[in-house]
Parts: sequence; C-alpha cells; structure tokens
Amino acid sequence: MSFSVVIPARYASTRLPAKALEDIHGKPMVQRVWEQASLSAADEVIVATDDQRILDAVQLAGARGLMTSADHPTGTDRLHEVAAAQHWPDEHIVVNVQGDEPLIPPAVIDQVAVNLAEHRDAGIATLCEPIVSAEDLLSPNVVKVVMGEDSIARYFSRAPVPWPRDAFARHRRQLPDSDACWFRHIGIYAYRVGFLRRFVAWPSAPMEKLEQLEQLRALHHGVMIHVAQACCEVPAGVDTQTDLEAVRKAIKGAGA
Repeated sequence: MSFSVVIPARYASTRLPAKALEDIHGKPMVQRVWEQASLSAADEVIVATDDQRILDAVQLAGARGLMTSADHPTGTDRLHEVAAAQHWPDEHIVVNVQGDEPLIPPAVIDQVAVNLAEHRDAGIATLCEPIVSAEDLLSPNVVKVVMGEDSIARYFSRAPVPWPRDAFARHRRQLPDSDACWFRHIGIYAYRVGFLRRFVAWPSAPMEKLEQLEQLRALHHGVMIHVAQACCEVPAGVDTQTDLEAVRKAIKGAGA
C-alpha cells in the first residue's frame, strides 16, 4: 500500500498567528511536524502553505513544500489543491496531518492510512482516544465522536455526547461509572483523492456551520467515516501560547 502525507500550514492562524514558524528548540514548528511525518511509511510528505515565509522555512529544512491558494476555507480544500497539482489517481490515499502537531507519532499516520485501505466502504478514516475526565467531556474545545459497533462514526460534536443524564443531574465533577464510553476525536484524516474532489464541491452543511466541524459535511452527505482508537497516545497539538510552551518542554525533556 502506498500513500502520501500532506501537511497544511497556514500563516494567519487565529489564536496563535504565524505558529507554523514558532521556534521549538532551534527548528520551526512546521519542520518538527514534517520530521515526524517523514518517519511514517508514506511515499512522500508535502507541506502545503499559503505563505512564502513558511515555504522558505520548509525548503531550508530540506523538506518539500508547495505554495497553495490563500483563499481556501479549510485544510481539506488545500489538500485537494495539492492532490490535483500532483495528478494523483482517484484511489490514491492522502493523509492530512495538521501543521500544529509537532509531537504526532508516525505510527498513527500509518494506522489511519491502513484503516482506510482496509475499509473500502469508508470515504474517510480517522482516530480517537478515550475521554477520562468530566472537564474534557464538557469542554467545547474537545471534539467528541460517537461510533457504532461497526467503528463507523454516527456524529461528531463539541457538546458532551452521549450525555450522562442521571449522573450529571447530581454533579458534573467526574465521569460516572458506566458501560458508556466517551471518545475524543483526533484530527488526523485519511482520504482517497476521488473523495476529496467530491467533498470540496459540496457546500457547507448546516450542522457543519453550527459546530464548525468540517467532517460533518461528509456525514451530511451519507459518507461513512471509519473511526479507530489510536494505537498509541497522541499528544495535544498547538493552539495557544500555553500549548506551545508545553510542547517546548516536552521536546526539551525528550532531548529531541
């Protein structure tokens, strides 16, 4: 099985502008992400950006970069532009690795690509991990996913789903003991190129606009999304200055 990795890296990040270029112990963050992705089994790793400064940093690091439009509303649209420019065939698998994941384990990149290859009925493959605290369940910044026993997603939400009605009626300080499981969605995706072409042609779905979760566009159109628990722990990405300091500390501790 062959697959490619594309790392969308915008300059104008809302909460932490220019975060792709933030220094992490001598290397810009986007280089750290590219290095992790390059340890996967991918045939190639391409950084897709909308800014010359990011492209210059990528090329200085010896990585492959591609300038893309600054007008893309989502990272998936940027991914599609790369796939079209590379003339990848419809069945080719592309893994979208977020440009703010400098600690992403290469194993989960391989995992999500293999999962899509093995599940022909799915249009997307992605990953999750258990939620173990009420704080995370209640946080709108932690995206939740509900799956059936077939590992196909039923819904993604920023809301606490499923809602533990009786337990939370008493208090909301901890998760109840229950057979129910709560899962955090991990934002790594595998697609086939043919699906990407369909996806970017669809308008945003109503529930996508409400939740600000573009994977809901796929569910709106009846696309099956395969969800598996990640094969290893996936450290949090970088959305804020606090996140950035935590990553710097982790990488310093690992001596990387």
